Amino acid sequence: MANKQLTVAELEDKAKEIRRLIIEMLARAGSGHPGGSLSATDLVTVLYFNVLRFDPKNPQWPDRDRFHMSKGHCCPLWYAVLAETGYFPKEELLTLRQLGSKLQGHPDRGTPGIESASGSLGQGLSVALGMSLAAKVDKKDYRVYVLLGDGESQEGNIWEAAMAAAHFSADNLCAILDYNGFQIDGKVKDVMNLEPLSAKWQAFGWNTIEIDGHNMQDILSAYEKAKSVKGKPSIIIARTVKGKGVSFMENVAGFHGRAPTKEEAAKALEELR
Repeated sequence: MANKQLTVAELEDKAKEIRRLIIEMLARAGSGHPGGSLSATDLVTVLYFNVLRFDPKNPQWPDRDRFHMSKGHCCPLWYAVLAETGYFPKEELLTLRQLGSKLQGHPDRGTPGIESASGSLGQGLSVALGMSLAAKVDKKDYRVYVLLGDGESQEGNIWEAAMAAAHFSADNLCAILDYNGFQIDGKVKDVMNLEPLSAKWQAFGWNTIEIDGHNMQDILSAYEKAKSVKGKPSIIIARTVKGKGVSFMENVAGFHGRAPTKEEAAKALEELR
C-alpha cells in the first residue's frame, strides 16, 4: 500500500489525536504506561503515516515493511496507531487490558498488525535483525524498523545485536531510540549512564542520526537519510520528553507506569485539544 504523504501540520494533528487516544485508553484501563507512549508518539506517527509500506486489509502481505516495538510496555501508542491506520476499529481501543481483549498490556500476535510479541526488554533489536536478515535471504526489499527504549539500551543483548547487525551489513534495518532520559527507577543517567551514546553506536559500525524527536521535519528527514544509507544499519537517536504533550506528566518518572486517574485524564485531554 502506498502511503498518502501527510504534511507536517497534518502529522502534528495526527500525533495529537494519537496522544488523546492513549490517555483515554489508559484512563479506562486504570493501568498502563503513559510516559514512554507519549514520548514516542511523534516518531511512530511519522513512521506509519509517511514511511512504512503496509496494507491493513492484508496484514501478512509478504512485501510489507516490518515494525517491532521492543519497549512493549508502550503498546498503547502502537494500538492507537494501528487503529488509526485501519487494522481494527477504534472502539476496540477502550478494551485495553480487559479480559478477552485483543489488546493486551504487552503486544502479542493476536492483535492485527503486530509482527511479534514483546515486553521482555532488550530483545527487540535481535528480533528486528532476524527479520532484516530474512529479507536478504528471501531477496525481498522490505525494510525493518524497531523502536528501542533508552532504559533497555543498558542491556547487553542490545549490544550483541548491534554488533551482529553491522557485521552482516543489515542496511535494511533502522533502529529508533526514544531517548527521553527516564526509566522506571528514575533518570537514565543516574541508573546507568549511556553516554557517549552516538559514539558507541558509531563504534559498533552503525550509521547514526541524532534528532529532536518531536520535530516532524527532523523525523521525516531522518527516515529518508536512514533509507539512503547502504552497507550498514542505521539508528535514529531521538531526544524526546517523557510524557510529551501533557504538562504534569512531562519529565516525571512516576508516570512511567502509572495510568492517569479520571480527573488527570480530563485535564490531559483538555491540554491536548
